[in-house]
Amino acid sequence: MKFQYTYQKEAPQAIKYYVQELGLSRGLLARIKFQGGKITVNDKEENVLYLLQKGDVLELTFPREESCDHLTLDPTPLDICFEDEHFLIIHKPAGVPSIPVRRYPEGTMVNRVKNYYFTQGYENQQVHVVTRLDKDTSGLMLLAKHSFAHAKMDVCLREKTLKKQYIAFVEDQNQVLKEHDWIKASIRRKANSTVERETCTEGGQTALTEYKRWFVHPKVSGVKVQLHTGRTHQIRVHFSSLGCPLLGDTLYGGTADFPRQALHCQSLRFIHPFTEKEIEITAPLPQDMQQFLEQQNIKID
Repeated sequence: MKFQYTYQKEAPQAIKYYVQELGLSRGLLARIKFQGGKITVNDKEENVLYLLQKGDVLELTFPREESCDHLTLDPTPLDICFEDEHFLIIHKPAGVPSIPVRRYPEGTMVNRVKNYYFTQGYENQQVHVVTRLDKDTSGLMLLAKHSFAHAKMDVCLREKTLKKQYIAFVEDQNQVLKEHDWIKASIRRKANSTVERETCTEGGQTALTEYKRWFVHPKVSGVKVQLHTGRTHQIRVHFSSLGCPLLGDTLYGGTADFPRQALHCQSLRFIHPFTEKEIEITAPLPQDMQQFLEQQNIKID
């Protein structure tokens, strides 16, 4: 894969420093240098110490990215919401892990994406997960199709310019949730548990969740949630700390009135780092959440 840039600065600058401004890490630059890539200026190969002059055309050629041999192929079709040469956004169903782990070594979304890349014959076969979801959470996942795109999105994550909105159904028997509010409570791993988290006053990671109430129904509220930090189980832990666990989230005090935690990543929004256009993708509520609304006769305007 090739990327071309025209140097516009008046003062000369070494390639190694200019590409850092483009978002190229030292590791990616090393891959270009030592793993089959190429750096050219005005169609002539140069090293990273070369001083760029105004008007120079810099071309970066990245080496091919091979797939991980230990990942198996899963031919289950993907629900693709957006794709270009840099990114892939897919709709993950509930019940499917995002990535392989010891408990789920195969049958994950990554296995499905690997098979998709293989059948499409893409130059880059490595799967780069930018945003993942818990196994029983449905909704949008963002993947980068090459290392440079992954590095660019890591910057977006750090700068909090990648916006994700979730829909959650929470138990709210006492109607404690406000129309619009923030939940600010640090989160840490619960003692003697490798999975469960809890809020805390010291020793945890800062976490901030914003929500707007979407609907109110006896014992249940629907909320639209915006994460301002990305802690493990953040939405689930924060609403549980208010006495409003997600429907079906038995790990955090929810009842079993729903077959899973009622949580869905509904939208992703970001400025495309290569085209500079805004990308906003939405995913409809999954069938189980739609059925719940119908069964409870909840009508949303």
